[in-house]
Amino acid sequence: MPKLKTNRGAAKRFKKTGTGKIRAKKAFARHILTKKATNRKRGLRRPKLIEKTDSKGIKKLIPYI
Repeated sequence: MPKLKTNRGAAKRFKKTGTGKIRAKKAFARHILTKKATNRKRGLRRPKLIEKTDSKGIKKLIPYI
């Protein structure tokens, strides 16, 4: 049986937690940060957990992670 290829773009963006959930960095935290509130920027630092429906597709892209 041939091996599956890992999608390298997805592998750089997503990580798996110990319980098997998918984590990702939040959007809107890269630039134009001066107009965003401090509380909002602090919340953007923490990674978010991907919803169950979306994580099924992501797990296909990163089968070995």
